Amino acid sequence: MKKESFEQAMNAFEIESKCIAEFANYIDEKSFSDAVELLKNAERIGTCGCGHSGIACQHFSHLLCCIERPSRFISPAEAPHGATGFLQKGDVMVFASRGGKTSELLPIMEICRKKGINIITVTENVSSPLAEGANVVLKQYVNRETDKYNSQGTTSTTSLCVLFHALQAALIEETGYLNEQFALIHPHGAVGERLNKK
Repeated sequence: MKKESFEQAMNAFEIESKCIAEFANYIDEKSFSDAVELLKNAERIGTCGCGHSGIACQHFSHLLCCIERPSRFISPAEAPHGATGFLQKGDVMVFASRGGKTSELLPIMEICRKKGINIITVTENVSSPLAEGANVVLKQYVNRETDKYNSQGTTSTTSLCVLFHALQAALIEETGYLNEQFALIHPHGAVGERLNKK
């Protein structure tokens, strides 16, 4: 491997760790609290995004299920073909879009608004259409992507996942979720073995 290749690899650790350290300074407590309240009270939670944001949203839906907040990732391709029927009035849809203008998400947002579904948008662009149509906006922070061209969805994906992790951590506190509950629904794997050890 070229020396420059290893240097680029090591830079990735520095760039992403710096992003996470700085991100906390961009969290607005009121907006974060409002988002947690909506998620806590929702009977069902949908998540939706494209590309890397969509992959992070799938991860968030799984995290929510792990603390027994019923959730599913709703594909942007399937959402306008009936999949938004999963959500009912008072439920929550979480949109993730770094630029806040992802064209595939805009008609889905309109469906949610007409159905009375609460919208949480995670974006860097708080003046974007997806932000302006939301009940709550959580501002994402990204210093730069890790590749030398600042193009690939690397640091932006990490920062989005960290925000989702923070929301789950807060929800565990707000709902009083117990590890014993998690042990019941996660009996397999190393985690299940540890949680259910007699």
